[in-house]
Amino acid sequence: MRDAERLRRRYVEDLDRGGVPLDPALAAAFAAVPREAFVVDGFQRRDGGWVTPGDGDFLDIVYRDDVLVTKVAGNTPVSSSSQPSLMVLMLAALALRPGMRVLEIGAGTGYNAALMAALGARVTSVDVQRDVADRARAALAQAHIDGVRVVHGDGYAGAPDERFDRVIVTVGVAGVSPRWLAQLDDGFVVVPVQHAGTHPVLSVRGAADGPVVATAICPAGFMSAAGPLTAHHAGAHPEPASAGSLSGLAEAAGARWRSPLSSLAYRDLWYAAGVWHRRATYAALAGLDHGCLVLLDADRTGGAAILPDGAVLAGGAQARQYAADAIEVLDRWESAGRPPLRSWRIGLDLGGQPDAPIWVPARWDLA
Repeated sequence: MRDAERLRRRYVEDLDRGGVPLDPALAAAFAAVPREAFVVDGFQRRDGGWVTPGDGDFLDIVYRDDVLVTKVAGNTPVSSSSQPSLMVLMLAALALRPGMRVLEIGAGTGYNAALMAALGARVTSVDVQRDVADRARAALAQAHIDGVRVVHGDGYAGAPDERFDRVIVTVGVAGVSPRWLAQLDDGFVVVPVQHAGTHPVLSVRGAADGPVVATAICPAGFMSAAGPLTAHHAGAHPEPASAGSLSGLAEAAGARWRSPLSSLAYRDLWYAAGVWHRRATYAALAGLDHGCLVLLDADRTGGAAILPDGAVLAGGAQARQYAADAIEVLDRWESAGRPPLRSWRIGLDLGGQPDAPIWVPARWDLA
């Protein structure tokens, strides 16, 4: 127990020093809630192995700023405990006060709901996977967390018989359910919405029947939801390109910056590329230890990659056109003053399935 408390103190200090300063209430919540209590069945190692509480490095890994994948279907992660620094940003964006009612879509391990309860919120957490909901409920009880109700159900529907001050979504979605907006009392939704192969987090406000607007909070990547929340719509970007599918790319333009963009600045460029080019998405390229921004051609085997140093790689039957498009995106971003992700203001339109519509990003303006 003393080891867990010591590691938890270091964990909170590391989060506070890592570029996401914690206000006193958030720091107290992260210090009070034992993350290990929510992963008692273990989680996946980066190398594909499985960590269990009996392993010597269990607590050390639990108290790192890293996602913990707790359920895998085949080779695909389907449930996790999110990266803590991202949780800090999303919880800070909620601006919770004691007594607020929160709808959480995606229970995960229950850890995020426990943190919100520690902040004084009353939480209803909905998860479409029954076993995930059951484990989250059991973990919350074992950790003696009050103020959280976990429901097995369809996240699109929310909690129809309840009213809320905030909605937080912890899975990647294509758009915002009108049901969530209908269940809000003058509040807003914090939600990761698909954009160019990633899931930047948005703060969304509006009525169920519109108008609906959003601002961007931070870049992120999430596991995708199931069902109508990930329905295809007219403005959707291509799905990410799998590893090895873009193997014939060659340099079309050299590096334009002596120092590559930082991770955050690269994500700023990535978001803008998604606004300006509907074929922008994510790809894993050989030789890179991080995901890459690409403009993917219709065959999904070519197009153009934009690297953090501004170099452009291109390949496929339309390599020349896609390389020109990539260079135009880079020029436009620089001409606009390298706008950060947070500077975008977004208008949403109804899309998705006729019987289960969702509000999807459709218009963007720079503040």
